[in-house]
Amino acid sequence: MAHKDDEQPTGSGAGPDETGPEENTSGPAPSGEQPDAEGLTIDDILGAEQTPEAAAEDAGSDREASLLIDLKRLQAEYANYRRRTEEQREREIERAKGEAVKGLLPVMDDLDRAAKHGDLVEGSPLAAIGDKVRAVAERLGVVSYGTVGDVFDPQQHEAIFQAPTPGATESTILEVVEVGYRLGSVELRPAKVVVAVPA
Repeated sequence: MAHKDDEQPTGSGAGPDETGPEENTSGPAPSGEQPDAEGLTIDDILGAEQTPEAAAEDAGSDREASLLIDLKRLQAEYANYRRRTEEQREREIERAKGEAVKGLLPVMDDLDRAAKHGDLVEGSPLAAIGDKVRAVAERLGVVSYGTVGDVFDPQQHEAIFQAPTPGATESTILEVVEVGYRLGSVELRPAKVVVAVPA
């Protein structure tokens, strides 16, 4: 005869080794304590000491940034050096041209005097020679200056005589005795002029 204690319970009741649905459900961990795949929380990760590998990586990044700054500085210095060198080279070329052109200035002065005396008749051999000489000077970049009526500039003009002139309000060129010439930034010769000054 079977005893009640020997009967196995039937139905959907949970056994001693089983847990109910509420006990088996795991919800999210509280904020700041959510474990990662290795069981670490965010607080654990943020508070962890930096490893030697991470420190070496940071040091490498700082080194790369420092080298990049040095490279940019060197590039700027090289660009400035090239600019200064180019400017110096251009000045030296102008000076060399200027020394060569100075030999033409007396010839050009003679041509100016001949033109004032009416000796450079159009079509004459002398006029043709004068045109060729002036063309060479112009091709080299020679610029003449000093015109009657211009304001007197002591940086460009050399006053050989000052003539008090009634009605003059400022110093102006009254007569050009010798034309001035320059080549680029090189002053070949100042213009020699007579200056009209206020009386």
